[in-house]
Amino acid sequence: MNNLHDIFFHIHYCNGSKLKKPGEFNPKIARSLPHEELIYVCNGTGSFKIKNRKYSVRKGMLLYINHDVPYSIEMDTAVPAGFLTVHFSYAKVRFNNGKWDIKDQIPLPAWPSAQELKETYLIEEHFQKLVNCWNEKLPGYEFTARTMLQQLLILIIQNLNKKPQNYAMILKVEKMIQYMNQNINCKITIPELSKLVQMTPAYMSRAFKEITGYSIIEYFNRLKIDKSKELLIEGNKKVKEVSQLLGFADEFYFSRMFKKLEGITPSEFSSRIIHES
Repeated sequence: MNNLHDIFFHIHYCNGSKLKKPGEFNPKIARSLPHEELIYVCNGTGSFKIKNRKYSVRKGMLLYINHDVPYSIEMDTAVPAGFLTVHFSYAKVRFNNGKWDIKDQIPLPAWPSAQELKETYLIEEHFQKLVNCWNEKLPGYEFTARTMLQQLLILIIQNLNKKPQNYAMILKVEKMIQYMNQNINCKITIPELSKLVQMTPAYMSRAFKEITGYSIIEYFNRLKIDKSKELLIEGNKKVKEVSQLLGFADEFYFSRMFKKLEGITPSEFSSRIIHES
């Protein structure tokens, strides 16, 4: 799948949730599909069986299933589970000598059925945006989603070819992100995080950027904006209330940041997603 420039993707559907409590998800799946399926495991433990081979499933794994191939997944019902999935078909499209050459059902370069990704922050974030784009179904969403799928596959390829980061450092970054989520409604300082992971501020900031692709402040603001969308979707909170709940100095600064990251203001998001649904 390393050469994607002449492959046209058609998305059938996307779905998923990062976290579902036991009882909210089907712990056993056994099927085959007439199209490709890419699954990212956000949370949970279990097993994945395909072509008579069994794999352990855990957070950070990527599962790839070719069309018409039977497979099964069985998850531990005692552990919350989370998946992001995209179902798609593809064709090779080339323009040669003034004519279009279209070939479907061509084999993509071999990809392992199951693989564990060590650095998953950008991939999980982009995968979630793809699922959100598909579910929101704003004008032009199909074209946007196809582009996002291609970008997602490129990110995965880059991740697989990238030299692994120091695993101890990855654990420290995970600890920082967990702390950010736990204090999403507060202001967090660099010295505060530095003390948390016992690293100098400069080294910590550089390592965080190398692993996630974002500065600490950028990442924390993105977490806040993602949380603000959840609060706005609930439909019973005004923009000012959401801004205050997430610890922003004022709603105007919050609105500017929201528009910078999402392309629309919180009010436009609320109106478009909630009132038009």
